[in-house]
Formats: sequence, C-alpha cells, structure tokens
Amino acid sequence: MTSPSLTLFRGFPATAAYCWSPFSTKLEARLRFAGIPYKTDRGAPPNGPRGKIPYLSVTEKNGATETVSDSTLISEKLVTNGLAEDLNGKLAPAEKAQDMAVRALLEDKLYFYQVLVGQLAYRKMSATLYGQGTARFSPEDISKFKRDVWENLNALLASSRQKKNSGGPEGMFFVLGGSAPTEADTTLFGFIASGLVCDAAPEGRKIIKSLPTIMEYAEKIHAHYFSDYEHWE
Repeated sequence: MTSPSLTLFRGFPATAAYCWSPFSTKLEARLRFAGIPYKTDRGAPPNGPRGKIPYLSVTEKNGATETVSDSTLISEKLVTNGLAEDLNGKLAPAEKAQDMAVRALLEDKLYFYQVLVGQLAYRKMSATLYGQGTARFSPEDISKFKRDVWENLNALLASSRQKKNSGGPEGMFFVLGGSAPTEADTTLFGFIASGLVCDAAPEGRKIIKSLPTIMEYAEKIHAHYFSDYEHWE
C-alpha cells in the first residue's frame, strides 16, 4: 500500500527551521513522532478549511486530495486513517485526563498570554481577548500568569524524568513519565520551540530559557527528531 503525500501549510516559508506558530510545530512533532514523511509549504489562513494555520493536504496516489485543518483534528485524522498510531491509546483513564489537562493549559490558557504579532492582528483579536478575559488583566498580571504556567510545567517534567519507566531513546523523557511521547508532548514541544524562535515575545523566550528541565527536554527532542532543523539559538 502506497502512503499518501502530505503537505503541511505552516503560514511561514518552507525552510528547515521552526516557525512562530506553536500549533504548526505541534503538528510537525506529531508527524515526526510517528515517522511520517511530509513536506512544508507557506500557505495562508484564508486557504485553509477553517480559515486558520496550520492545515494539512493529503494527496493519494490517484491524485485525490483532502485538506484538513486544526492541529488536534489533523492528529485524530491521521490515527483514523491508519497513518499514525494513537499516542494515547495505551494510557490509563487518569493519564488521558492528565494529558488533556496539559494540552488545555497550553492551548486554552498560555496561548492567549502570548504577544500578538502586529497591530492588525491585535485589532482583529482585541475584542475576542476582552470577551475571553485575557485583555482584562494588566501586563504585570499576564507576566505572572505566563511564568506560573512555565514553572509548573518545568516542575512536572522534572518529576516525570524521575519516574522508573521514563527514559526514551538518547535519554529523552516525556510529559507523563513514560518511555514514549504522548499528545501532550507534541503540544508542549510546539509551544517551547515557537517561544524560543518568536522575536515578538522576548519575555516568553527569557522565561523558557531560565528553566533548565524545560530546556533539556526540548534539546533532546530537537536532537532526536528535528536534527535537520536550524537550532533556536
């Protein structure tokens, strides 16, 4: 059976480098964790099925193409279509809940604390952010919230590294302390890598770099899965 051709549209140039979108890097990590080959292209939000980045084009050998958007739905589609193993398939119910909680912390909380790039993006999203609640806080509050999230994630990784069943290839360790990554690892690495390369968020980059376990975690994943990519420093 011939595998389909996958093209990931990241919203950034198709170079061997990380991009500012945590969701694009999350999806790249998902594909690389599964050993699925893919190409990258720039793309644009209006061209995606839901008007946002990232989106994935799946082209079969017969030329039929399906385009899917939303990083979580794309991951689920890969599993449903038999292209990737379910990273969370062997988790106990409590572990699945913990995995989901980590992803929600990053995607539904930390994401809204990040710096919005460009005044146009800010004007378009300011009303949404006010309604969502983030824009009601002071810059000092937001800074504290961001540091709290990253410091707690650093502590979680430090604890997971000590678990008896932790330890993947090349000394890697993962969010839940297992010997293989789960969906939470795709999201966490996506947010770390994007935070380290995003010039518009120097405060976030400084926080991440100050946390040794976070950096060790990211360095090991970079070395094993993204060695072809330009390093963030």
